Amino acid sequence: MKKITRIWHGRTRAGQADEYLEYVENTGIADYRTVKGNLSVKILRRIEDEVCHFLTVTEWDSYESIKKFAGEDYTKAKYYPEDKDYLLEFEEEVRHYETFEY
Repeated sequence: MKKITRIWHGRTRAGQADEYLEYVENTGIADYRTVKGNLSVKILRRIEDEVCHFLTVTEWDSYESIKKFAGEDYTKAKYYPEDKDYLLEFEEEVRHYETFEY
């Protein structure tokens, strides 16, 4: 079965890494789980010196399901109001990949 993997990247201050992770669990991850067609959510985190990189990796059954979460222009990143308190920048787009499991 072909899936679509959606990957978002964000950066915070390393000192806010744990706080931001909890915030994402209560916003983005909670929202992903309400959308029919979302198959999985993973958060990858890497601290480099004073910066923490986050990758949110979600799997979906179709682009139509992604649109239910992200809106019609599903290539745009979705942000929440409090993101401004954590993120060092706001990347405009996310990446999508066709994903095949064997």
